Amino acid sequence: MTSFDLNFAVDYFTLFGLPRVQALDLESLENCFRAVQAKVHPDKHAHAADADRRLAMQWATRVNEAFQTLKSPGKRARYLLELLGHDPQIESNTAMPAEFLMSQMELREAVMDARAAADETALDDVRSRLLNEIGVEYERLAALIDVTKDYTAAADLVRQLMFQEKLLNEIDDALEAVTA
Repeated sequence: MTSFDLNFAVDYFTLFGLPRVQALDLESLENCFRAVQAKVHPDKHAHAADADRRLAMQWATRVNEAFQTLKSPGKRARYLLELLGHDPQIESNTAMPAEFLMSQMELREAVMDARAAADETALDDVRSRLLNEIGVEYERLAALIDVTKDYTAAADLVRQLMFQEKLLNEIDDALEAVTA
């Protein structure tokens, strides 16, 4: 396909022409995504040969996957750590500080209680508290990866953030159930 000057083997950052950093400018990411997506979108190649249409579909899928990965701070950190040669050991290392685990248990209990009581305000309060904690941790993660290059501590924080992001999804589910 002559209209593609992209290399399928490039990493997601290179695909969008962005630096390999955790503190990624999301507006730049969005603009780069739109530019690349406009180039590879299957609709643009609807009248091309079958092979070219399939290639356009593969590119569109890859570009969307890259965008979804890079726009999420947690997914971006996991991806970036792997690119930097540091396995975050998502599956094999489940060790967490006891204080963090206790805090998560308390938050989960508060969510369960609020959901059972159909207390939207309590769920919103827990959600706000968790979003603030996650925001602070995202900033810390950017510093660990981009500034101090402490990839071991960053991997630990990524695993912790996965717990927090999962709890945030549970809160959103509970809010949806309560407000339905």
